[in-house]
Amino acid sequence: MKKLLKNIENPEDLKKLEVSELPRLCEEIRKRVIDVVSKTGGHLASSLGVVELTVALHYVFNSPEDKIVWDVGHQSYVHKILTGRNKELESLRKFGGLSGFLKREESPHDCFGAGHASTSLSAALGFAAARDRDKKDSHVIAVIGDASLTGGMALEALNNASQVTKKLIVILNDNKMSISKNVGAISEYLNKIITSPTYNKYKFEVEDLIKKIPTIGENVFKAVRKLEESIKNIIVPGVIFEEFGFNYYGPSNGQDVITLVRTLENLKKIDRQPLLFHVLTKKGKGYKFAEEQPEGYHGIKPFNVSCGLSSNMCNGKTYSEVFGQTLIELAEKDDKIVAITAAMETGTGLKKFHEKYPNRFFDCGIAEEHGVTFAAGMAAGGYKPVMAIYSTFLQRGYDQIIHDVALQELPVIFCIDRAGIVGDDGQTHQGTFDISFLRHIPNMILCQPADASSLKQMLELGLSLNKPFAVRYPRGYVPKKSALPKAAVKLGKSVVVSKGSDGVILALGEEVLTALSAAKKLHKETGKSLTVVDVRFIKPLDKNMLLQLFNDNKKIVTLENNVIAGGFASALLEFCALNEIRDVDIFPIGLPDQFIEHGTISELKNKYGLDEEKVLKRLKDIFS
Repeated sequence: MKKLLKNIENPEDLKKLEVSELPRLCEEIRKRVIDVVSKTGGHLASSLGVVELTVALHYVFNSPEDKIVWDVGHQSYVHKILTGRNKELESLRKFGGLSGFLKREESPHDCFGAGHASTSLSAALGFAAARDRDKKDSHVIAVIGDASLTGGMALEALNNASQVTKKLIVILNDNKMSISKNVGAISEYLNKIITSPTYNKYKFEVEDLIKKIPTIGENVFKAVRKLEESIKNIIVPGVIFEEFGFNYYGPSNGQDVITLVRTLENLKKIDRQPLLFHVLTKKGKGYKFAEEQPEGYHGIKPFNVSCGLSSNMCNGKTYSEVFGQTLIELAEKDDKIVAITAAMETGTGLKKFHEKYPNRFFDCGIAEEHGVTFAAGMAAGGYKPVMAIYSTFLQRGYDQIIHDVALQELPVIFCIDRAGIVGDDGQTHQGTFDISFLRHIPNMILCQPADASSLKQMLELGLSLNKPFAVRYPRGYVPKKSALPKAAVKLGKSVVVSKGSDGVILALGEEVLTALSAAKKLHKETGKSLTVVDVRFIKPLDKNMLLQLFNDNKKIVTLENNVIAGGFASALLEFCALNEIRDVDIFPIGLPDQFIEHGTISELKNKYGLDEEKVLKRLKDIFS
């Protein structure tokens, strides 16, 4: 039997197939995704769940003229295969290769970039408004998962949609709800009826006719609609969307590609009001291990296909795990401590906390703005909320940090995971801005540990201060044996790691070890000796130590895994200006004013001058 996928280089090739051939194509695509992700790592379970849906969308619609707007982009691999990138798929998430998410510059079929959730409906609505103003007849389709629909931004877009356009299709990809066979059968039967052109033509003609009845027409129409909604509410779980002004269709089997094609062909002919098509999919569909552990295979390192085990060897404890275990230990002594996360229980290290303290764990869903203010409310209520969140996602709660936490000086602890370069997730996930957007906020304390011991102490200190407190730490493993001297963490105090006479390196977090190693090599190769300082606190600064260092040294190097603009180096320059320190040269080493692409952490640190080799080269230039 001939292979179908090898002849598909774009959506037009897909349309040459018979509908009856699509199930076989889906199986070939599924095998292709499993094979590639087993080598590159990536978001497997979500991509496997939408194989049939993606094939159906590209079979029915005409991308890129028709805009298919994907939420987040975790599920974009099948879309990439069908839009001319199948041959490049082995480069997925690799330095210089295909992005693991959607990227406008990568393909005209990626009409809107995404890496954060809940954006698709707003973007699609914008596309629809632009299309309507241009008087074009193309389609706009937003694909959003049930988890992303918990985001406030998605609900805002739903509320606004019917006021903006009459022609918009929203696909709700539901991979969590289950539905009994009886209800499913009824729903499928109803879908065949209510999505058919004949039914909708008749429905809209009757509605128009009723409205034209003198005096009573509008009231009769409202009564008929209310009766229709009441009946549908009994058997179809979608009336909430109709309250937003959508026509609701579903739920439908998202793994039946032939039915999906037929339904979408019908839906594309309806343009009287926005519509929502509810499909049920299974994360990890077609790969046993991913089906059984969809959360574990959401984002996975390279793995062995036959057994499902990751090929990566364990390197010890991650910063996330140290944080999670420390929080459990602190919570044993203080029943006011609670943990909050935004749909990232496992990633942030809170799974064990949740298991031990289920009543003290809160998952606010993909709704970071709500999560921050929720934490503020708990703090105002006398509790000690610890919000564990990735740096890139904390950006979404920025106003709430200022308005609801810092302004009221409420004791919310922000544990900022994945701070700095995170690697192969790329531009949308690099945590390179948090120092810049937090340090200028009044009442905020901001620190960064260089090892497990200082992370534990910082968390304990933050819980004791009764103030807004943020601690940032990187993705990856803590040093098994710290090369740093043991020193108690004290508010606003830095620690001298090694002493020298020719200059100073002020370093943050894991970059302290890089600075220490580079300084040792510099001394060995050139005879120059540098003082290396573990800064620890970005805010408040250790002013007394800084003044002493500036008095004794004229060349100061800063090293941070954050953009230089607004980061620690900026804080130091401001400190010098305000204290009229003019005879010191400051040399910042950090990230440039740009978005950092995907690649391994080591590759990216090397490119942007943060690894030992590049730091040493810079030190030689500065102290030559």
